[in-house]
Amino acid sequence: MPHDLVIRGGTVVDGSGNKRFSADIGIKDGKIAEIGRIAAGSGKRSLDADGLIVSPGFIDGHTHMDAQVAWDPLGSCSCWHGVTSVVMSNCGFALAPCKPEDRDWYARCLSAVEDIPTEAMAAGIDWTWETFPEYLATVERLPKAINYGMYIGHSALRMYVMGKRALSEKATDDDMTRMASAVQEALKAGAMGFSSSRASTHVTPEDKPVASRIAEWEEIDRIIAAMAELDAGIFQIGPDIASGAHHRSFLERLRKVALEYKRPIMFGVLATKQGDDPTGWEYQTRYIDETVAAGGRMFGQGTTRSINAIFSLKSYLPFDVLPAWRPLRALPLAEQKKRLADPAVRRELVEAESRMKPRDNVFQGGGAATTDPRKPDYSNLFALKGVDWDDPTVDQLAKARGQHPVEVMIDLSLADENQVYVQPLVNESPDDVLGILKHQRTLATFSDSGAHVCQEMGSSLQTHLLSYWVRKRGAFTLEQAVKKLTHDNAIAWELKGRGLVREGYQADLVLFEENGIRPQLPTVEHDLPGGARRLVQKADGIKATLVNGAIAFEDGDATGAFAGTVLKGRLAS
Repeated sequence: MPHDLVIRGGTVVDGSGNKRFSADIGIKDGKIAEIGRIAAGSGKRSLDADGLIVSPGFIDGHTHMDAQVAWDPLGSCSCWHGVTSVVMSNCGFALAPCKPEDRDWYARCLSAVEDIPTEAMAAGIDWTWETFPEYLATVERLPKAINYGMYIGHSALRMYVMGKRALSEKATDDDMTRMASAVQEALKAGAMGFSSSRASTHVTPEDKPVASRIAEWEEIDRIIAAMAELDAGIFQIGPDIASGAHHRSFLERLRKVALEYKRPIMFGVLATKQGDDPTGWEYQTRYIDETVAAGGRMFGQGTTRSINAIFSLKSYLPFDVLPAWRPLRALPLAEQKKRLADPAVRRELVEAESRMKPRDNVFQGGGAATTDPRKPDYSNLFALKGVDWDDPTVDQLAKARGQHPVEVMIDLSLADENQVYVQPLVNESPDDVLGILKHQRTLATFSDSGAHVCQEMGSSLQTHLLSYWVRKRGAFTLEQAVKKLTHDNAIAWELKGRGLVREGYQADLVLFEENGIRPQLPTVEHDLPGGARRLVQKADGIKATLVNGAIAFEDGDATGAFAGTVLKGRLAS
């Protein structure tokens, strides 16, 4: 029988790390049916891959697309960077389980922590579920251009079981029994595992710790023990890196969980200069190695560049909280630009900057850095001109122009209303990022796609890895980098039949130009439900993306094929 599709003449980088080879790929019923030289006329359709790399679809295991999947069948912005599979509901933040009377509060909490606009959720979500299995079934029914896996989230689960007590009280024995039972139910329905957070930056709309941070470790023990009882599920947790002491204490307690229950554990490996006596990435990766040597199963999640707060005239500026700036920033963009060009107004705005809160050593994530900013360190605030980590700082531009840094930012924004400014918060040093990426047990993931929609932009980490670390820096071969984005992640998340170009595997594939793939500059768009704004970043050099054998994207445009599926854990898959 003929193949449904034949990809002809491509250079296959198969995800294993082995050397590339030339081959045609025949696809039948959503799977790779043949690899080699395939006779002409043996496919109902062919796709010319001459001069292109053909690799497995990229896998991103750290996203927050739980709300977005309800209104965005494409899976943007991840879909534009060769991503074919994502795992959402990280860090304990999820939309299920949830009682009907708590929906508004859940939405507001997601907005406070992850900058997902409540108006977008109100306009875009048909919220019909209560339990985790009901939410999973809803996602299964939705049109999807890419594949989605999900955790059951600790904060959502704690609120569901305990109500408002979840935000202030220790769980009772009965509470913990109910939570453990719900996690087992979720694993049997298809959850990839259980996620939680101890991160100091994760707060409610009332600026209080989210529910998972109230939980004592005994509660986490009970839940992970329930996972161990079924021998299923991954435990993902956001670490407490408020200070080095907090971080090291967190890691030591987490080691007990790893060794006692033997479930795979994942957390972010980060380098930061914030906080007192911060713990370096070398300590964190050595800790992972030691835990694995002692019998635990553990992975670090790493980014491919700095984690940033992003500013622009169309979104946030560092000065928005100032009384002199606030009325101006509430005006339509055209009126703002007119006022910013007025010398008298400019003098007032520049002078107001001197009254900003001084910088301190409290750890800030991207959200707080945009909504509660400190006086900028202009030597660590970059005026984005490209995507190769070689942009000038505002301080450098100010000295070259003989201007105040605020004047520089005003002038740049008037010249280009899409001008973006980037403030690295974590992983500020490229050398630190490279050290994290080179470690054998860290995964190239952690985009946070779907969250911080106008504060950060990590969705392009895959194309950044291939363009910056492979092509510009030569730190990885293409084969090594593709393996990190595909097979390594498939193994970590136990995604059988994905992550390699192999006969019998799902035909999740990316066709791209080895010397042309790269992220584009981000822009601010008002394309969320209700007209809410977000950062959008696309890519160059990707010819086609296939999901389960269907061409989902071609030359950056969606084809209307929605062959994505729900990725389920071992008990349900």
